[in-house]
Amino acid sequence: MQRKGRFYFTSESVTEGHPDKVCDQISDAVLDAVLTDDPTGRVACETFVTRGMVIVGGEITTKTFVDVDKLVRTVVDEIGYNHPKFGFDSHSCAVLNAIGRQSPDIAQGVDTGGAGDQGIMFGYATQETPELMPLPIVLAHKLTRRLAEIRRSNELPYLGPDGKSQVTVEYLDGRPLRADTVVISTQHTEDILDKTGDQITEKSRQEIIDTIIRPVLGKRLIDEKTKFLINPTGKFVVGGPASDTGVTGRKIIVDTYGGRAPHGGGAFSGKDPTKVDRSACYMARYIAKNVVAAGLAQECTVQLAYAIGVAEPVGVYFDTHGTGVVDEAKIEAVVRKHFQLTPKGIIQSLKLRRPIYRQTAAYGHFGRNESGFEWEKTDKAEAFKELLGGHKKSAKRSLALA
Repeated sequence: MQRKGRFYFTSESVTEGHPDKVCDQISDAVLDAVLTDDPTGRVACETFVTRGMVIVGGEITTKTFVDVDKLVRTVVDEIGYNHPKFGFDSHSCAVLNAIGRQSPDIAQGVDTGGAGDQGIMFGYATQETPELMPLPIVLAHKLTRRLAEIRRSNELPYLGPDGKSQVTVEYLDGRPLRADTVVISTQHTEDILDKTGDQITEKSRQEIIDTIIRPVLGKRLIDEKTKFLINPTGKFVVGGPASDTGVTGRKIIVDTYGGRAPHGGGAFSGKDPTKVDRSACYMARYIAKNVVAAGLAQECTVQLAYAIGVAEPVGVYFDTHGTGVVDEAKIEAVVRKHFQLTPKGIIQSLKLRRPIYRQTAAYGHFGRNESGFEWEKTDKAEAFKELLGGHKKSAKRSLALA
């Protein structure tokens, strides 16, 4: 981020027990189940959860069978909604299967190798962190993952599956200085409420700061002015689908770059890789990350645009935000030479016909080093380094966390 002066940027994350994320994980679990036995299956799966009910719908064309009822209950149980105390229980919730087949009008364009829909897709990378992601979203995801880990280990036995984090980072001339405000909202049982019954105790508040926040942010980012807001409404006993509906694809900014980069609007979860809403965003991230990893820029945004039924992208755009050491047109030439941009080419190069998707459905699709995240590799960086040519050095690493 190249803006001058002092400014603040905020990103949020949600835990796997957030109602929208429950839906994302169910939709991607259905996709994985199809791809396990039918790698060319077509899936557009949407999930809706509310108090005591899960509805799974969409358009699926496959040669295999998926036991949707069993699959839904397994996912909900693994997330942690397996006891009535959380207001939503995998054993007793109703499951409605409303899945149909994909429209033949769409299929005739996709069968020939064309894109499954029109749209614009963005990828982004920055030298701000080792993950080549913006610092606020990296921290927000680490906090929600930490919440889940501590809940599962029973170290803080009062934690529930639902939760959110939000981190505001103070910058100076594009460099992150410190964490200004950290928000944690976590579902909990009633036994940590104070005598009024409207607030969590100071003891539990401090436990969350010391057990969740400080191990993630460390001394480098926290100072005496950092503000900690723990369950700012006072309490969060009723959470998950018992308190709010959830819908697949409603957390697209959490899924991507925390608001730092543009978003074309399409969601990821529940969509097989012929849907460029998903696969082209993965490719755009792959390109942007390799540009930055090669030292061609400190920051890079890539846009790809597609028309339904057409294989080649109708538009390719690069922006290095004034940090590039070579012209964007030269970068594009290397991209077109070394990266496959058709839906078929993206699927092949990123190995997207595998059951790898449920793991992407919580804690972000980018900045991950787990197995299966092929778009996070920097194996194409060497192809870009030839562009450095007469340049004495690559774009300087601008900062932040080593």
